[in-house]
Amino acid sequence: MSEESATGDSQETAGSPPTKIVDQDATHRTTRDRGQALVAVAQRAFDTVVRTRTYLAVAVVYGFIVVGLPVASGVSGYLPLVLDLLTPVEVLVPLVAFGFGSWSVLADARSGELDVIRTFPLDRSTYVLGTFLGRAVGLLAAVLAPLVVLGISIPFLREPATGVFASHATVDSPVYLVRFVALTAAYALVSLALAMAVSSLARSRRTVVAAATVATLAVVIGIDAAVILGLVHGIVGADSLGLVVALSPTGAFRGLILSTAVDGIVSTGTPAANAAASVAGLTIWFILAFVVATLAAWSSDE
Repeated sequence: MSEESATGDSQETAGSPPTKIVDQDATHRTTRDRGQALVAVAQRAFDTVVRTRTYLAVAVVYGFIVVGLPVASGVSGYLPLVLDLLTPVEVLVPLVAFGFGSWSVLADARSGELDVIRTFPLDRSTYVLGTFLGRAVGLLAAVLAPLVVLGISIPFLREPATGVFASHATVDSPVYLVRFVALTAAYALVSLALAMAVSSLARSRRTVVAAATVATLAVVIGIDAAVILGLVHGIVGADSLGLVVALSPTGAFRGLILSTAVDGIVSTGTPAANAAASVAGLTIWFILAFVVATLAAWSSDE
């Protein structure tokens, strides 16, 4: 065999297949590195929440209110508990979420840690997602723990049922509370995403306090109030009310509770949003908030 043929064989052997292997290895390393970076950022955010006493104080106050209200009024079952908690939770959860998330990105920017973080091979989406996940663990623990405690306590604290519930043997069930807890978790995550968007956009402590206050008021009462005004002035029709109410995260949460968590058994005086529109509303709010938080975390040309 000549040297040319041998060389040709070696070139064919060392051709495209090794290149593909190198590309696959590089892709695997990139995915693994991003996963490790995501875990590191999430762990850092969670450690910040655990070490900060302010978050613990917020969680304690929230838990005291959520547990104290139904206990003071008398716990008579899972369904009455859900109805008792609906209004306090829909108001308090955004407050707690903004407390946990409003300082997330801004604190890193003001302390200079964000500049250090950017020296690592870390993109904006990984940083924002990791920060969100780390703080979400602390937020969900703070928001859901009191609800779980109440659920476990129901068999021991149950008051005699009223005639209304006694006449419906299948009305009361732990399933109602489980659904309520799941929807509360989703509501809290959407509120946290909104808080992180505010934190990414703000450039000072004064700005973030003002923006967080305005955003919280808008989430809790602002959009609902605008819908009611639209209904009064004929801008919003009665036929489309169920869809329009879902534009508010609070309205969407309330609509899902009334239409799914309690199976429509009980209705309140507040207009309830359509269930499908409520799911779409919460999803859109979450995506928009996360996109804004990612884009505003830092400029790509900085």
